Amino acid sequence: MTQKQLHLGSPHERIEDAALLTGAGRYLDDLPLPIGTLYAAIVRSPIAHGKILSVDINEALQVPGVRTVLTIEDVQSWSNTLVVAVKTPMRQWVLADQFVRYVGEPIAVVIAESRALAEDGAEKVQVNIQPLPAVVDVDVALKDDAVILHADMGSNCVSDRSFNYGDPDKAFSQADHVIEVDVRYPRNSCTPMETGGVIAQWRASDSSYEVSSNFMGPFSLHVVMAAALKIPGTKLRHHVPPDSGGSFGVKQSVLPYIILCCLASRKAGAPVKFIEDRLEHLQAATSATARHTHLRAAVNSDGKILALDYDQIEDCGAYLRAPEPATLYRMHGCITGPYQIENLKIRNRVVLINKTPTGLVRGFGGPQVYFALERLIHQIAKQLGKSHLEIAALNYVEKNQFPYQAAAGALLDSGDYQLALSTVKSSPEYQRLLARRDEARKNGRHYGIGVASIIEPSVSNMGYITTVLTAEQRAKSGPKNGAITSATVSVDPSGNVAANIASAPAGQGHQTVIAQLLADIFGLLPSQIHVNVDFDTAKDAWSIAAGNYSSRFAGAVAGTVFLAAEKLKARIASYAAHVLKVNADQLLFANGHISIVGQSEGSLPFSRVCGNFHWSPGLVQEALGKDVTLALQETSFWSPDVLHAPDENDRINTSAAYGFALDVCGIEIDPDTCFAKIDEYITVHDAGKILNPLLADGQIYGAYSQAVGAALFEEFVYGSDGNFLSGTFADYRLPTASEIVPPKIYHQESPSPFTPMGAKGIGEGNSMSTPVCIANAIADALGAEDIVLPATPSRIHALLVSQGKLPKDIDPAKSSSLSVNHDYPLRAQGQIRLKVAPEEIFSVLLDQNRLKNVIPGCESIQESIIQNGIRFDCVAVVKIGVAKARFNAKIDLIDIVRPTSFSLGGEGRGPLGMALGMGGVRLEAIEGETLLHYDYQAQVSGKLSAIGSRLLEGAIRLVLDQLFRALAKEAGAQGAQSALMELLTRLLSLLGLKK
Repeated sequence: MTQKQLHLGSPHERIEDAALLTGAGRYLDDLPLPIGTLYAAIVRSPIAHGKILSVDINEALQVPGVRTVLTIEDVQSWSNTLVVAVKTPMRQWVLADQFVRYVGEPIAVVIAESRALAEDGAEKVQVNIQPLPAVVDVDVALKDDAVILHADMGSNCVSDRSFNYGDPDKAFSQADHVIEVDVRYPRNSCTPMETGGVIAQWRASDSSYEVSSNFMGPFSLHVVMAAALKIPGTKLRHHVPPDSGGSFGVKQSVLPYIILCCLASRKAGAPVKFIEDRLEHLQAATSATARHTHLRAAVNSDGKILALDYDQIEDCGAYLRAPEPATLYRMHGCITGPYQIENLKIRNRVVLINKTPTGLVRGFGGPQVYFALERLIHQIAKQLGKSHLEIAALNYVEKNQFPYQAAAGALLDSGDYQLALSTVKSSPEYQRLLARRDEARKNGRHYGIGVASIIEPSVSNMGYITTVLTAEQRAKSGPKNGAITSATVSVDPSGNVAANIASAPAGQGHQTVIAQLLADIFGLLPSQIHVNVDFDTAKDAWSIAAGNYSSRFAGAVAGTVFLAAEKLKARIASYAAHVLKVNADQLLFANGHISIVGQSEGSLPFSRVCGNFHWSPGLVQEALGKDVTLALQETSFWSPDVLHAPDENDRINTSAAYGFALDVCGIEIDPDTCFAKIDEYITVHDAGKILNPLLADGQIYGAYSQAVGAALFEEFVYGSDGNFLSGTFADYRLPTASEIVPPKIYHQESPSPFTPMGAKGIGEGNSMSTPVCIANAIADALGAEDIVLPATPSRIHALLVSQGKLPKDIDPAKSSSLSVNHDYPLRAQGQIRLKVAPEEIFSVLLDQNRLKNVIPGCESIQESIIQNGIRFDCVAVVKIGVAKARFNAKIDLIDIVRPTSFSLGGEGRGPLGMALGMGGVRLEAIEGETLLHYDYQAQVSGKLSAIGSRLLEGAIRLVLDQLFRALAKEAGAQGAQSALMELLTRLLSLLGLKK
């Protein structure tokens, strides 16, 4: 009797890896280009807020190889503003119009024969911007006297919605305890190896655009792009390449670049290619929303939670860009997490500030919600003298309650949360954590255990975003709901099976899983299955829900392939049953044959049966009738029937399926470095039916690793003036392998009744659970509650100092001659011994011809008298960190007390940004020499600021050191060394490297 080999559910290695590991991957940058393709470089705003006075492109057009420049006038002629989900006077074009509102906002696009030439042209575009005050904090942005980003709005709050479910006021009035937390989740992102990219071509013959990009969806935004380009959707053909170097949600931000490149192609009359560089990606692509949450719980004395009250303020950046405010509303229906909480109050405010517009980032709303909710559970446990696990267990939804409708509308499909709890408690890893904490605390070490429980939504309801609208607004615009997924399965004349999926995979192993699935259905080997993922909107079946986001692959995409394949199998089985003279339900598809169950003889080769549909359709019609479908191709569309539009009470089932994760970790604080070291990490997952355990674990490892970064390392940092300070991996720190302790993974399976195969998503769970689990462990270790992410050593050190557990450091600002100016975040202090008298130094400073020899890279200088001093206007080529450019600079010497002191101020403007500085210099005469003391503060913007504070502060010290040594040399000194240079010289001598 034939035995059927099953592949689905087995840990098959990825079939995609052979090409990727041998350099045969086909990424966007590898694709062949249309003849005559030009390249784009984007001119971006160097400051966070300002009024555009002029944009002069004439010099750029003179650069050899530059073909043209796309400006706001072109954009407004050929496109519309971007559509958003909220009715608002705010308008966003793909180029800045009249005002710039975040660092990196596109102002113009230079199109040239190479990227290098386009960059040269971009440096020649003269942008004159009048700086305006910036607002970089959502609480400040809500104040009555706040700077308003969009004058037509009259406020920075673009949406303010309140929701009530049950009777939360009554619950709070009757509760034994009201326990609350006030937390902030920071801006961060994921950093795919491949940045965003577009190849676009305008076809004047039919007024259409053809685009290839690594945009990952959702393809509801295809409608947004077509509307912006003033064309029907059928006139925007979009290709997705076969391979993508990661996305994690952030490649949704390719959307504006697609529109820009389409318009650039139209302006240039040729195809245009654009690839983000890493600085552009970090600075201006997208970010997770930062969220300020005040969360209260009404709690009984035993720990039962009666009600929650959320006040959430969402930072969406300078513009509300589609699909925002989706981050705030994706988790709305399931905001109570895995807990039975019937009474709920929510206030959601969406606020605009001078930062990069936000969008999809792995976890997409989950990290923000659970950071507040699980910090609250931790606080409840602490105040009631119970453990986190006890409070969680008391409030979990019980197994016999599924499907369970949460207060805000989520229909939790299946699960056994108590079983996961038992798995953790009985695990040897958990017992080790308890023992290690006891031992560490006996020895006076800081060791804590953190816990987090989350539900992981997958297969998003496309209507959840409309919850931001009132019931009346929704009625006017019409209901929106569902999550249509499409898939096509076909069999060729030789019996080989192919599938087309519209999922835009980014390394998850979609081809592997679909090959396993189809091999099982048709009784073949995975190697006989071809899975096509290079998606084309002009030819492939797709819907607005298509794309790679919200963990929709296992539940929706694979499930729809299953439905299509089963229909196709039934068609093949009907014909094979006629040939074998049995009923179709008696057939077995296995080992490349179709046979009768229980019989070892009389089988038919699968390829021959399928071949007859192609080569002998008459035989098939003769057997099954003339109305039989002859095509061995089946396209299926599926949408979960549990996904409805929000009801009149604002209840919304935001997703089709909900997985579960329970995490426990141990953290020890290093007493010397204050680094929070993960000792051990346990994670229990229930993602319904597991399609490939190896790939499922890979998704967990990936989400966990990125979440460790979010918890301990990664943050987009902005200055008080809105300057972006995290433009390199020196300042936007990513965890390395040495800092990632592999988690112990446990699986349990509670199949979903709402997806075709019972599968749920698994790729985002740890993005949601790990940051707060680590935060809770740090709180337990330190006995502190004000845990700010990322929990860097400096923040942990500050907590220990505030608790009196470490001595307070001397604040260098208190010994400074300058009062601290937070608008000038960079600081350099020091002293240098110069072998020349103070008077000689002043002689150089006050002589413009001699000063020209001192200023590094000075090409010209002109002196003028100003109030309290002298101004020197000069042109200089300055190198700061890895950046080098020509600057127009003003240097002011004021408050001159000759020969003992002066104040040094100035500004410089150039293609890499703007720099402002102020400081004091004191000259102390010592035996005919000078001990020069300096204390300097600076601010920089544009690409300069994105280099990061570590490099910049070091660079400023070196520039000042170079300046003062050149000053001494011009004054006649034989040599001048800073303390740093003296130390380096001595070290080289000791090593025998300097004679």
